[in-house]
Amino acid sequence: MQNQSFTSSARRGYNNLPDAIKVIISINVAVFLVQWVGNIIGGQSFTLFMRDWFAFFPDPLVTITQPWRLVTYMFMHGGFFHLLFNMLWLWWMGRAVEERLGPRTFFAIYFGSGIGGALLDVLLAQVFGIAYVVGASGAVFGVMVAFAMLYPRMPIMLILLPPIEARYVVAGLIGLNLLALGGESNVAHVVHLGGAGVGYVLMKAWQNGFDLSSPIRTLERWWNGLQGSYQKQKTPRNKNMYSVSDVEVVEEVEQSELDEILEKISNKGYDALTKEEKKKLFELSKKN
Repeated sequence: MQNQSFTSSARRGYNNLPDAIKVIISINVAVFLVQWVGNIIGGQSFTLFMRDWFAFFPDPLVTITQPWRLVTYMFMHGGFFHLLFNMLWLWWMGRAVEERLGPRTFFAIYFGSGIGGALLDVLLAQVFGIAYVVGASGAVFGVMVAFAMLYPRMPIMLILLPPIEARYVVAGLIGLNLLALGGESNVAHVVHLGGAGVGYVLMKAWQNGFDLSSPIRTLERWWNGLQGSYQKQKTPRNKNMYSVSDVEVVEEVEQSELDEILEKISNKGYDALTKEEKKKLFELSKKN
């Protein structure tokens, strides 16, 4: 009975996650399971294969010739607790950020911070040491900075400590990474600091009115275009069928309304929508 209650609670909690965080956590957990099973079956050779092809290596030539590492390293982790703490920080602080900014802008900050942190590591690796990097910490640091900028006085509860405002918690974590630079730890402090710095820059750009979601929309249009081309090749049009222009016009109007609502969410957050806009968004999302 208790197991059923825990399972149902966990399922409800997962289903209630914001869209972007749900996708990120799901992929991270799936990749970790692949790593875990692969290590059991393939042993050290599988571990080396994953590292040599998907972990980030801060060498300019490798970064240019194998650019996918800038993204794939964020979904690999060195152990269960490495994954657990990254996902907990993402859930604790990321939820409020995504609900305020919208999933597309959240994706832009998350991946922008992760990629930015890795690129800074390329620049500084000769000073602080070259080593393979795995983990979502750089991206998570960017999200944490975004949270501190949006909710600077939000109290954060830490173990054995009184409530501390978010700005001080995040500043303290950044300070600890600064102090640890050049140490013998395996932690990628440069990536953490780079992610925090890029997160700050992106948030300042958003506060100044820059649409961070535009690169994500471009990727979506590109992906939808690929899917559309594939569907056309797979199901050629029947010559006996005819098109109805009125339906196309309605679809264009609805798409325009959806784009305007999504734009408002991106700039001002979901809470800024009126009741009518929320209802319209729900209706359009069901059609899509």
